[in-house]
Amino acid sequence: MTRRARTLPAVPRSRLDIGDGPPEISAAGGVLLSRDGTGQTRVAVIHRPKYMDWSLPKGKLEEGEGWKEAAMREVVEETGYRGKPSAELPPVSYLDRKGRKKLVRYWLMEPIDGEFRPGDEVDELRWVKRDEADELLTYDHDRELVHKAIRAARWKRIRDVLMPWARQPFPG
Repeated sequence: MTRRARTLPAVPRSRLDIGDGPPEISAAGGVLLSRDGTGQTRVAVIHRPKYMDWSLPKGKLEEGEGWKEAAMREVVEETGYRGKPSAELPPVSYLDRKGRKKLVRYWLMEPIDGEFRPGDEVDELRWVKRDEADELLTYDHDRELVHKAIRAARWKRIRDVLMPWARQPFPG
């Protein structure tokens, strides 16, 4: 039996619904995960001085921009790291500070290259373990997403190890 990777179908912004109709704000972001020298998974968490919060890199879609492209752009803009996207993570929806419905689609990402430089929008980046992210992140939905991203990354590593082996014929 052949198993295929589950992918989500393309959905236009106007068709996404978060309860009482389509979102007023469409945004995309990335959960940037890296493994340190000891094999521990670390997640990039950013501090935004305007909101005085710790969050994950994300931002609004620009006119004509696709979701994944926006996620990749926002990760670079806010962290300085170019990320390689893999699995799409579950979307997050909530009311923003102005009471508008906001939908954010996230991708699991691995840093390819780059370097963080503080700026007006993001003044600090920390690479932290899951328990540190739980303490640092301001919003529950970000903490839940980090847990899901770490689980997805773990399953991806397992698949990457097993898939070549699973394709080999039985000896015999």
